[in-house]
Amino acid sequence: MKTLDFRPKMVSALKNYSKQTLMADVMAGVIVGIVALPLAIAFGIASGVSPEKGIITAIVAGLAISLFGGSKVQIGGPTGAFIVIVAGIIQQYGIQGLTIATLMAGVFLIGFGLLRLGTIIKYIPYPIIVGFTSGIAVTIFTTQVKDLLGMQIDNVPGDFIEKWIVYFQHLGSIDLWSALVGLVSVAIIAVTPKLSRRVPGSLVAIIVMTVAALLLKQYAGVTSIETIGDRFSINSQLPGAVVPELSWEVVKGLVAPAMTIAVLGAIESLLSATVADGVIGDHHNSNTELIGQGVANILSPLFGGIPATGAIARTMTNINNGGRTPIAGVVHAVVLLLIFLFLMPLAQYIPMACLAGILVVVSYGMSGWRSFAALMRNPKSDVTVLVLTFLLTIVFDLTVAIEVGLLCACLLFMRRMSETTDVKAIYDEIDLNEDADMQKGNLEHLTIPQGVEVYEINGPYFFGAGNRFEDIMGRYGNRPKVRIIRMRKVPFIDSTGLHNLQNLCLMSQKEGITIVLSGVVPKVEAVLKRNGFGQLLGEENICNHIDLALARAKDIVGA
Repeated sequence: MKTLDFRPKMVSALKNYSKQTLMADVMAGVIVGIVALPLAIAFGIASGVSPEKGIITAIVAGLAISLFGGSKVQIGGPTGAFIVIVAGIIQQYGIQGLTIATLMAGVFLIGFGLLRLGTIIKYIPYPIIVGFTSGIAVTIFTTQVKDLLGMQIDNVPGDFIEKWIVYFQHLGSIDLWSALVGLVSVAIIAVTPKLSRRVPGSLVAIIVMTVAALLLKQYAGVTSIETIGDRFSINSQLPGAVVPELSWEVVKGLVAPAMTIAVLGAIESLLSATVADGVIGDHHNSNTELIGQGVANILSPLFGGIPATGAIARTMTNINNGGRTPIAGVVHAVVLLLIFLFLMPLAQYIPMACLAGILVVVSYGMSGWRSFAALMRNPKSDVTVLVLTFLLTIVFDLTVAIEVGLLCACLLFMRRMSETTDVKAIYDEIDLNEDADMQKGNLEHLTIPQGVEVYEINGPYFFGAGNRFEDIMGRYGNRPKVRIIRMRKVPFIDSTGLHNLQNLCLMSQKEGITIVLSGVVPKVEAVLKRNGFGQLLGEENICNHIDLALARAKDIVGA
């Protein structure tokens, strides 16, 4: 029985921990905490919850991911990828539904880790990841157009196409001051890294635009710039843990969105951890990371938070500023907690257009348009999965996109794998060169006697490989007395392959044709004998070498 694969990096990181490492982690944690503040507020509001819930998520989930995760430098919290799915769940099921779905997603994530699915999830096809990430980016940008331009729209439709129709219908309601704040915020965020990489552009934009909005209101009488305080009431008190009421009907209805949160969280966190490994030269434990993400997504909703996962941008900020252990993530959570307790009331003065500008930049970074364009030059099957996932994400929702995208990828994988298996007929003579399943002696060729047909399978025996025998046999010629099937290059056989091979043997026996297997590797031979092929064919008709198989065929033909 396999042991539990749960080894938090916090435990190993504290061994041989030095004062120098502590100072580097504290400095990195402080900077990441400051960077995370505007993003947490923006992601919270964009997801359809109040701004403090975004910060609570960054505090609670960020702390849990650092304590229980499988990466040394992972920084967790709310991310842009969840905006679309969270907003959709709130719209359909309300805040209570989101809380339950997030709890369920946390349980699913822990289950993924316990079942050791961490390595499997990392192999989700790249076109699917790029497709739905780009789709999420377009959707986030679309949701921010109203606030970015200060449009006066009472009800913005949830549907992507209808949303743009409404935007074009209300172009005349654009507030120039709000639009100026939004566009200048984008410019500040874009320019700041060129001046200083340590100072987060989003924080600079919030400070500058908040002060500008206050000055415009105080001295120029500009009151049209909407702020967080105009839309939300700010609460800076830490909430207590509240367990929601659960019922089977509600839980059953939330399985699909909860699974979407879990799969998306798993993909994003493991992708972030993998990127971080490449920078710091470490190897994260993917199963432990999934369990840590699960714990975070159970604790976050209990305190009023939203789904969380590993954040690539904040993780890279942590690394670039010297963070090398999970202590940096803990410090980041403590910094956010202090800001929440003592400075949260000031958030009411932040312009909504500024937050929209931050999310526009986030959506641009998420879009991955270069990767998207590069994938468009790949085989048609990859392009199909990419475009389909992208369109489903923006036109329908992420749940549908992931489900259909994975289904298409699985079908394409099955087709490609079946194409790797080749079945061919061998005529007249068998070339012994480079063959490993025979006793060559002094011969270079083996002659195939009259009344014997030889077929060779190259590759795994599954899916549609068995059906190819019928096509090849139909073209081969007269009905033989013996069919030799060489399986020296068959590394494994699945249930479908077993079923096809069994049908082939039974049909051949009805026609009076004897099947002889040659060169079966031990692993495959054990599977065949467990499934009764020794009795079906006769032990003497399962041979280790092609020369033995031909000798057996001669005996059968002679008899």
